[in-house]
Amino acid sequence: MKLFNFKIDPLTNEEYVEVYSKGPQLMNHSLLNKGAAFTQQERIDLGLDGLIRDKVLVIDEQVERTYDMFKNKQGDLEKYIFLQGVLNRNETMFYNVMFKYLKETLPIVYTPTVGKACQLMSHILRKFRGIYITEDNIDRIDNIFSHVELPEVFLIVVTDGERILGLGDLGSDGMGIPVGKINLYVAAGGLHPAGCLPITLDIGTKNQSLIDDSLYLGVKKKRLDGKEYDEFIEKFVMAVKRHFPNALLQWEDFSKQKAFMLLDRYQDRILSFNDDIQGTGAVILAAMYSALKIKKTKFADERFVVVGLGQAGSGACFNITNAMREEGMTEDEIRQHLFAIDMQGLVTEDYENLEPQMKQFAQKREDIANWDVKDSHNITLKEVVKNSKATILIGATAQPNLFDNEILEMVASHTERPVILALSNPTSQSECTPQAVYDATKGKGLFASGSPYEPINGEYGEMLTAQCNNMYIFPGIGLGALVSKTPRITYKMMLAASKRLSALMYDEELEKGLLLPAMEDIRDISAHIAVAVAKEARDSKLGRIMDDEQIEKTIRKAQWDGKYRQYRYCSIK
Repeated sequence: MKLFNFKIDPLTNEEYVEVYSKGPQLMNHSLLNKGAAFTQQERIDLGLDGLIRDKVLVIDEQVERTYDMFKNKQGDLEKYIFLQGVLNRNETMFYNVMFKYLKETLPIVYTPTVGKACQLMSHILRKFRGIYITEDNIDRIDNIFSHVELPEVFLIVVTDGERILGLGDLGSDGMGIPVGKINLYVAAGGLHPAGCLPITLDIGTKNQSLIDDSLYLGVKKKRLDGKEYDEFIEKFVMAVKRHFPNALLQWEDFSKQKAFMLLDRYQDRILSFNDDIQGTGAVILAAMYSALKIKKTKFADERFVVVGLGQAGSGACFNITNAMREEGMTEDEIRQHLFAIDMQGLVTEDYENLEPQMKQFAQKREDIANWDVKDSHNITLKEVVKNSKATILIGATAQPNLFDNEILEMVASHTERPVILALSNPTSQSECTPQAVYDATKGKGLFASGSPYEPINGEYGEMLTAQCNNMYIFPGIGLGALVSKTPRITYKMMLAASKRLSALMYDEELEKGLLLPAMEDIRDISAHIAVAVAKEARDSKLGRIMDDEQIEKTIRKAQWDGKYRQYRYCSIK
């Protein structure tokens, strides 16, 4: 049963919320509770008179009280638990805290703290959020979805918990990731929380420590796989289409093999995308566009080496390849400018265990026949950098210090402004540090990382580090796709998002060597990304027919302002 709905008064044009409950039930619903911000009239009309202390607060006062308590919590995990408590009591206030104090709250509600929280989720859980679908209840999924209380679901973030961040299989304890990702969609993109639904597919675990943990709350059996897994996912997707036909489905933290399979199978059947692949790739490509502006070059002038073909590395290859095609390069030319490396070295057409997504990046043997290598069946990173004359190096390997001084100096010898992206998190897993790039390139390197770093000032001047954070892209992608009503998300939409993100850079930032804009006004950045996506959807005849001004106005209006709305009670007859 729906507990509320959004309405507009036909006489006064006032926006209000029609609620179907009163008293404590109203206060116990996180999306409806205003706490001490209920007005005196609302308290009388909604059966709250006498249940709340006398003073009526405004949202700004509530935020400051909450932030003061947040600051006094000891340790990041305690801060995470506190903020989850706020989210479970009053979502409007929670998001206003995030809006105002994004820099302090972002690393708590998402990486890095959410990883630790997921590892301990069964031990620290205070209240269930979202929906858990299991092998036992999948055949009752229509009944489960019919009891969702939200007025309309337009965003679903779903995980099966098999690859939570870099922590591996955390089973249903991985629910912290969909919850956290939705927090970012709302805080950064401006989606209304009343339309967002986190889901975990609790289909077992390969993590023996969870099975042995008496407090673990998830399914304690071998993880579903193979044909049974495929059938389970199909039932889930079909139920989403039946109950939430206008929703965007984001696949989150699935294993590499399943992530590529699900994206390939469903991206044209349901509005969906994978942020770990497509979102990461789009942010990386935006950094590449910025780097080429600084260097005053084209893709055809550079040689790219991408190390680590998991979801992030493959996403980088996909997006860079698409940008090269758009520039007019042929498939043979692309192969001569993009070199992909995985566990066994350079990916070639006869690469052992060549995965489907790797095939388009695999080198032909005749193209590298003249390379100087020790073992042609295991061509190392150093050999690839040397023989390809790499000018841009991208790492997503979780191998600390993989980019050593020799490799960095080698890249620097091939170009005046070498570009290095060390994307692995946390900083202890980074392929190199900004200091290493600074020293090896004599301050000429253009550097981006997965984690934030302080600027470096030394004998070669200042070097700044951009952070390749997916939050630059996925909230805007989601907002733009939903507003445009596109039935699918295309690679051209991702290219449009990357270009727009790079275009937001000021000349002064580019002159300083920054590859991505400052994140202080992420909601504005997300709006720009959403506009670019909606325009591309329109131009490709997939989205709504609106002129540029209409798109801009609609996107901005779609972003939730975080304000309380007036409530009007309506009994259900």
